[in-house]
Amino acid sequence: MSNDASIDYGDTARLGLIMPSGNSIAEPELRAMLPEGVGMLVTRLPLRGSGAAELKAMLDALEDAARLLGDAEPHLIGFHCTAVSTFAPEWAAGIRQRIEAATGLPACSTADGILAALDALGARRVLLATPYIEEVHAREVAWLGSQGIAVVGGSHLGIDRNAEMARLPPSAILDQLRAAARQAPGAEACFISCTAIRSGGLIAALEDELGLPVLTSNQAMAWHALRRLGLAVRRPGFGRLMTL
Repeated sequence: MSNDASIDYGDTARLGLIMPSGNSIAEPELRAMLPEGVGMLVTRLPLRGSGAAELKAMLDALEDAARLLGDAEPHLIGFHCTAVSTFAPEWAAGIRQRIEAATGLPACSTADGILAALDALGARRVLLATPYIEEVHAREVAWLGSQGIAVVGGSHLGIDRNAEMARLPPSAILDQLRAAARQAPGAEACFISCTAIRSGGLIAALEDELGLPVLTSNQAMAWHALRRLGLAVRRPGFGRLMTL
């Protein structure tokens, strides 16, 4: 007779996620941030680099990927890629609507989570640190601006591929955000953008050091998804947002 008492099957809620094929970081970070009883089911769409054509092409098979997740009957499907969901002001809503039309299930995107999180934190002036190439960083600055969020400082690191982003040492992210904070003292929050970098373990220490809330793409998705699932669960250790 088997004993499955130690296996978490996600009996409270199941979150389905669609993420880039080259991303090896989002899953472990999200699993650490989601509470016991919330399962995570993942499928992927092709995305390894950051060029505009490749970002746009990730959505070509969106409905197929969503339907595959739908077969497992998750309670929510999240499209989890910052660069694609923030590509243009209308993209997040379009992605959400396409998933919902294909599956009949509620959906959200990384962009939805970012905006909801910034609103919950009361932040309208942010530092933006990204690993991206210049054009992706600039698009994100413009997207935030279109949503009433002013980027008052920050930088990008010029990294193109997901696999390279995964190898970025957390110390480099720390140095990047510290420099941004010194150069732009008027910020209300720090946003470390990208689902494919090792930022989750930095949040609490950076908040203590900088005296500002720190938001990351993976943290924003975890927090937003939990609220969409009706689970206002606090997760201490992952920043101010996860205790709201």
